[in-house]
Amino acid sequence: MITYSIIKKNELEGARRLDAEYYQPEYLSVGDNLRSSPLLFDVSKKITDFGAYSQMNFVNFVQKGVRFLRNQDIGEFLINDSDPIYISKEVYEKLSLKLKKFDIVTPRVGTLGNAAVIFDENLPSTANQNLAQIVPNLNKINPIYLAIFLCSKYGRKQFERAATGNVQPWLNLSQIKNLKVFVPSGSSQSIIEKLARDSSNKQKMANKFYYQAEELLLKELGLKNAVFEDELSYVVNFSDAKNADRIDAEYFHPKYVEILQKLKHHKVETLTENFEILRGKNFSYSEDGEIGVIKTKQLGRQFIDFGVEDKTKKETVKKENLPIIENFDVIFASMGVGSLGKTNIFYDFENETGEFTIDSTLRIFRKRENGNLLSEVLSVYLSSRIGQELIYKYVVGSSGIISIYENYLESFQLPILEKTVQKKIADLVKKSHEARKKSKELLEEAKRKVEEMIEKGNIS
Repeated sequence: MITYSIIKKNELEGARRLDAEYYQPEYLSVGDNLRSSPLLFDVSKKITDFGAYSQMNFVNFVQKGVRFLRNQDIGEFLINDSDPIYISKEVYEKLSLKLKKFDIVTPRVGTLGNAAVIFDENLPSTANQNLAQIVPNLNKINPIYLAIFLCSKYGRKQFERAATGNVQPWLNLSQIKNLKVFVPSGSSQSIIEKLARDSSNKQKMANKFYYQAEELLLKELGLKNAVFEDELSYVVNFSDAKNADRIDAEYFHPKYVEILQKLKHHKVETLTENFEILRGKNFSYSEDGEIGVIKTKQLGRQFIDFGVEDKTKKETVKKENLPIIENFDVIFASMGVGSLGKTNIFYDFENETGEFTIDSTLRIFRKRENGNLLSEVLSVYLSSRIGQELIYKYVVGSSGIISIYENYLESFQLPILEKTVQKKIADLVKKSHEARKKSKELLEEAKRKVEEMIEKGNIS
């Protein structure tokens, strides 16, 4: 990064911003290429947000209902469905922000630069106070093109440049309204739309394949349609409890007994019989490190996000004897409220950014040569509602910090399915990851074409 830049006094933008960061050459270059472009406000009907923060007093989350969007739900072009939360229809009616088809939602706080389009499948929905709602004027701009533009270099750099605050960058609505938007011809916008929709279709295929893998697993376990009631009271025999490591009520919930009885219809082995457990550690990071550090935030419901924020040096990896993630490794979050139990499989073909290790909150499950369970099956099993129930049977800690003891993890029970069934599940998981990779490639192509059009000055 350039550590200094020189700008003429007459090029300063009044007294609004005098900080050096605002005049970085990369930002000035973006501004030059968009100098004659209209403002986002000019191609929008409305740009607003959640409204009065006091409306949050109405908000209580429920298991199913109206989608309530947060920063982590806003991806590049699409809404992220890996960890949705909901509010009731009654609460939704009280809120002022109601999203509509083709609205664009973008973060105002924290990680800036993503912009997702609202489609029919995302409705009804609303968004919290950290997000901005952009209502495009469909007579002036294609909303799908606009979202891709905002996610491209020319959108992201403007978000970064306009943001204020050091620890927690943020944008007010006025700053968002004043972003410049390159508007090419309708036919050029349609080309970008097609690429974006193709990307979306591939992502839907990825989700479909993974869903099929999970459904096949649950069907084989005889638990596809299982419903577990949270009973308020139940009785446990003393003989069942006297040799247990724990005596809290949750540990003896009848639903766990029901699940474990179903598993006994198959051969059952422990996690350590089939997988080696590699632990992460605390270690020093380095901006110029060669090894990426996967953390809990990189684990989604199905996929790993390789866009890591921290790196470490190869010497540190060697000195601390840190594990390097390998093909078919299963990455597991072993602690943290809202994080414990997240599980993803690592495929080499998805990773194009180098080597990775893990931090102390994660574990790597690496298949043993004589292991009887495929890595893909383990990943789907632990991520399924059945696996999650059993993981949380062994949770220890309070609401602040929760974790799972190592000895519980080592003895975690795994059903060993027929090899032909395991192969079908593994094939579906791999297809899911391949489709997601293609989706990302198409999205990158769409952004690249937008950037090329801007640099070539294509406005006809």
